[in-house]
Amino acid sequence: MQQQQHALVVQTVGSPREIISLHFGPQGQGRKAYLQAGLHADEHPGMLVLHHLKLRLLELEAAGRLTGEVVLVPIANPIGLSNYVFGRQLGRFELSSRENFNRHYLDLAELVREQVADELGKDVDANVALIRQCIRSSLQALQPLTELESMRLTLLRLACDADCVLDLHCDSEAMMHLYVHSEQQADARVLAGLTGAHATLHALKQGGSSFDETFTAAWYDLRQAFAQQPIPMATFAATVELRGTSDVSHELAQADAEALLAYLGHLGLIADAQPVVPPPMHEPTPLAGVEVLNAPHSGLVAYRAPIGSWVEPGTVLAEVIDPLTDRVSTLTSNISGVFYARVLERFTEANTELTFVAGQVPVRNGCLLGA
Repeated sequence: MQQQQHALVVQTVGSPREIISLHFGPQGQGRKAYLQAGLHADEHPGMLVLHHLKLRLLELEAAGRLTGEVVLVPIANPIGLSNYVFGRQLGRFELSSRENFNRHYLDLAELVREQVADELGKDVDANVALIRQCIRSSLQALQPLTELESMRLTLLRLACDADCVLDLHCDSEAMMHLYVHSEQQADARVLAGLTGAHATLHALKQGGSSFDETFTAAWYDLRQAFAQQPIPMATFAATVELRGTSDVSHELAQADAEALLAYLGHLGLIADAQPVVPPPMHEPTPLAGVEVLNAPHSGLVAYRAPIGSWVEPGTVLAEVIDPLTDRVSTLTSNISGVFYARVLERFTEANTELTFVAGQVPVRNGCLLGA
């Protein structure tokens, strides 16, 4: 294993931070996989998963079984990791800019469009190599001005030439689920089967320019721009939601690490690995098909259906109770689908999102990700 330190721009005097990446296997040959955790720094399950995955990769590397490079970044966001306000960690937004740490990543297709325009040809492998080299060199040439910009740029530089990019997150209270590109559903079915995901949510454009989407969007947009040339979706990228914020345990983390290891084996990164890929629990569904129900007023939240259950129109998901007026409002599903996530807090403001059901028919449009 090689450990690399990547210094960030110092935002204020006396407060230097760095990102540490761990590199396993031979570099520059075979395939490459990149996995990171903690981009939303208050989402902790992925950090423990990568701890256990690191231990397994050390064993495989010592045995000479890694056929390509695997890069782990167990703490992708040292800025948010120290965002404690009155004793509570707030790791989703940078306090200074108020920006979501997992939004506003660069448009990589736009970054290299002019560079590759006259160089693309009919050799698909040559096109992939050209595009990756242009992305890599263009990212290296950029000079970040802020700590947040340098953090985003560091992560992009580490992952830009990977064949597989997995960004480990978690939801508030949820079952395992995935966010993927619509044109990569076949790859997503394998990952979903190995991880036991209850929902696989796909979209051509999620909106918000999240970390995983910056890679899939690059290949998709270049393919649209140069339709006469063979350009594949060369990087499979997904956000892996490792259940809820409180689902941090060695038992879960070890099982998840083994599932991710099986996926790396499926990609051919582990010699002699022959993982059995079970079918996914549910077929991929459109991200636009997620029905989100909001609290009609403030009050206590009492959930009536368990997460992970299949619901039908009319299924009662939750009640919101005003303890002063005794007003009780019932939230009822309008669609069939998997009740895969809900908000952990049991007291809500008015109009706060509470329940999420993955349906098969689009019911939303526009930006499909939350704040």
